[in-house]
Amino acid sequence: MTHDLYANLAARLGPKGFTRDPATLEPHLVEWRGKIQGATPCLLLPATTEEVADAVRMCAEAGVAITPQGGNTGMVGGQIPSGEVLLSLKRMNRIRTVDEANDSLVAEAGVILATVQQTARDSDRLFPLSLASEGSATIGGLISTNAGGVHVLRYGMMRDLVLGIEAVLPDGRVFDGLKALRKDNTGYDLKQLFIGAEGTLGVVTAASLKLFPRPRAHELALVAVPDAPRALALLHRMKKATGAVSAFEVMNRLSVDLVVKNVPSRRDPLPGAPLMALIEFEAALAEGLRESIEAALEAAIEAGEAQTALIAANTNQQRDFWAIREDISAGHRPEGAQVNHDVSVPVSQTPRFLAEADAAMLARCPGARIVAFGHMGDGNFHYTVLQPAGSDPATFPGAELTQEVYAVADRLGGSISAEHGIGVVRTNDLLRFKSAESIALMRALKRTIDPRGVMNPRVLIP
Repeated sequence: MTHDLYANLAARLGPKGFTRDPATLEPHLVEWRGKIQGATPCLLLPATTEEVADAVRMCAEAGVAITPQGGNTGMVGGQIPSGEVLLSLKRMNRIRTVDEANDSLVAEAGVILATVQQTARDSDRLFPLSLASEGSATIGGLISTNAGGVHVLRYGMMRDLVLGIEAVLPDGRVFDGLKALRKDNTGYDLKQLFIGAEGTLGVVTAASLKLFPRPRAHELALVAVPDAPRALALLHRMKKATGAVSAFEVMNRLSVDLVVKNVPSRRDPLPGAPLMALIEFEAALAEGLRESIEAALEAAIEAGEAQTALIAANTNQQRDFWAIREDISAGHRPEGAQVNHDVSVPVSQTPRFLAEADAAMLARCPGARIVAFGHMGDGNFHYTVLQPAGSDPATFPGAELTQEVYAVADRLGGSISAEHGIGVVRTNDLLRFKSAESIALMRALKRTIDPRGVMNPRVLIP
């Protein structure tokens, strides 16, 4: 029966849309960090919504499961099949429309984020989502994982940037919800079901996206901060004083040291700083922005919230400052056994999270090295625990440490996954830390929309 299915899929999608060639499949089956290896009987590459709908309908009727895949940049394995048919949206890569007067555009699911950003710039607009994988991450994948990035503080997550969605349901029907409305009070906001659902409720094929006026002024400051409580005070000072903060990233001492150690040509612009805050500012007009930033930083130094500060003199220096932040993962990757976490807490609880998590790690694993960095402005930390220097990796209690980190975040009213999702890596943790009522509602939605269980069945809530 599956042989007939594959033949029918090949006939419907054509040679560009169906393949079983191992060399073509291979790059789609390895998680980009090499941590997960998958398998699939075939790769589907539809080029239109109609082709997606027909392919999904055929698989559903045959009872064959599907794993949708965007740019394969996910961090929790939800895009890697384990025997399911793999459906890639990369051929659906058109910008369908740009409506400048409505500050919106419609992009297909396979459009790369950088293309959307450039299309917005070409219309003198801004699409504010920005993250390290923007040169390969696709709109469909970013919607399915509710991506965050560095500008959540000012513009919100992907959920806040989507006006409408077109999606193929698990039985092959098409949900046409592409209206680009800011207001639509006609019942359930159905598009939100697909945002953050990790492909478990259908396949996103296109989206109406929100655009913003393009800022004319950009400034970037790198600030040495004594500790996390004063970093939080600095955040609120800079927001109040300038009204222009678009990103507020923090990096602990070890995170920067390992970038300098392990990434060629990187240098430390603030040697000895216990904590660094990277603060980006955007404004409609340049007039007065730099002066207000300088005055606020001077006041912060006088108040003890900052030790010293550098304001980037040009775009090259801005790139150098951002490179330190963006290279942190590459900096700690060679350092042996480690566990990585993507947690969030209320912004007010960020100093307490760092203090309590650090104490718990060192109590459970004396000598553990901690890399803490990320989006303090929205309460999200990428918190990595490394094996003690010179220790045996086999003795590193990574699983136990992860549960301790999650417990601290949960105790402070936080989440075990701020922006990376659940995928296949965190399903058991979701069951532990999500309320029973929430899990029951999620399962009820899954059963209602996907009663045959064909859409990414191992992901999120298997």
